[in-house]
Amino acid sequence: MLFAIAASYLKRSGLVLGLMVASICLMLWAGWHNLRGRRLALQEVQANQMVLTPGPTNSGKPGTARLPSAEADSSELPMRDKKAPAFTLATLDGRRVSLSDYKGRPVLVNFWATWCGACKLEMPWFEEFRQKYGPQGFEILGIAEDEAPKDEIAKVVKRIDVSYPILLPDGKVAPAYGGVDYLPESFYVGRDGVVQMQTAGLASAGLASKDEIEANIKHLIAGGTKTPANSVSATAQHPTAMLLPSPVSPR
Repeated sequence: MLFAIAASYLKRSGLVLGLMVASICLMLWAGWHNLRGRRLALQEVQANQMVLTPGPTNSGKPGTARLPSAEADSSELPMRDKKAPAFTLATLDGRRVSLSDYKGRPVLVNFWATWCGACKLEMPWFEEFRQKYGPQGFEILGIAEDEAPKDEIAKVVKRIDVSYPILLPDGKVAPAYGGVDYLPESFYVGRDGVVQMQTAGLASAGLASKDEIEANIKHLIAGGTKTPANSVSATAQHPTAMLLPSPVSPR
């Protein structure tokens, strides 16, 4: 009798121990997989990173452009302090979304592309900040600025796992916003409909960029009219930006 009880106890203990080991292994695997994904994303950004060289004018060739200096920063951000151009675009599921739908709310208008590594690095950050600051009225509108078919764009969005509206381009919005020569490029539109900040590229390939994006969002929500000191065009100090080639974007 005692032997049977002991055997039953040992069996249950072994089962519990096995479950604990399996749980620990699963958590370790999940952590490793998450870290691996982040490293791959950073490697992709570094592989796609384009360091722009100074020059008097754009040569017109893919991969070359004038590098803006800190002094020329204001001229390189033509939309700052201007009314954000209105637009109405289709979402991936066929709905029509207008910027005017978010009148009175702080909105981040982000131009991105399926082939842009830096874009896909910052999009999960946008999703995180949307969840965090959404209750304060904050919204993000992502405009896919490339020629990829809709189903390919949808696959990338699903893989990145973002829920904010992704809009399909019409060839008119980007020119209205100054041409959008670099990706990613973001326009922080205040509650009054005026572009408070405009950034191109990432300030760096790490968490510093994430912190700066969040600082910009906080400033936008607060309704500030003066741009934060650390919010300058990323192409001016840290050229981690993709120059849009002409006439056809790579995929």
